Amino acid sequence: MNEQIFFDFKTNSLLDINSFFVNRTNEKAFSLITNGNFFENIILVGPRKSGKSHLANIWRNNKKALIFKNNIDEIISKNNNVLIENLFYDLDEEKIFYLINHCLSHKLNVLVTSDIDLYEYNFKLPDLLSRLKVFNYVSINKPDDEILINVLTKLLMEKQFIIKNKDIFEFLLKRVNRTYEDIYNLVNKMDKLSLEKKRQLTIPLIRELI
Repeated sequence: MNEQIFFDFKTNSLLDINSFFVNRTNEKAFSLITNGNFFENIILVGPRKSGKSHLANIWRNNKKALIFKNNIDEIISKNNNVLIENLFYDLDEEKIFYLINHCLSHKLNVLVTSDIDLYEYNFKLPDLLSRLKVFNYVSINKPDDEILINVLTKLLMEKQFIIKNKDIFEFLLKRVNRTYEDIYNLVNKMDKLSLEKKRQLTIPLIRELI
């Protein structure tokens, strides 16, 4: 029998530690980054939309860290730990090298996140690669069915969908590419179509997209 599911949630809790779903694909990353007794630098690598920002936000709050946004003067003046997200997006190697050196000399912690592995990038500044290579490397692996269902559920919660048929989950997972980003993009498309047609999420509506 079909069962209507209504997701009720508080938006301000979506990035806290209790709302991060842990399974075998991300448990090592979760364990390392949430360990309050770990005081070494970390580089977190994983696919787009895999929860890196969620974990980074937990780490930033725990470490009272500043997010690097070309604000080196502020970071130096406040002497805080530092979060560098999406390392290779518009990367200024000299600035990052200078920032890491500052943190090392002042015994400050650094968390770096990236969509790609260090060795997939052609560094112009070999010394920066050398600095990053000594960071504690941890990764989020490709999603399995369990994590995809959880991610899908969370994204539907964010859009405040009312799900009238549990078969929707199975229908989606059989037809969408099994990546975090594809699930994210599909839910955005479903939300847009649902709003345009003023209809709840159903399998016939989803068929119009995939």
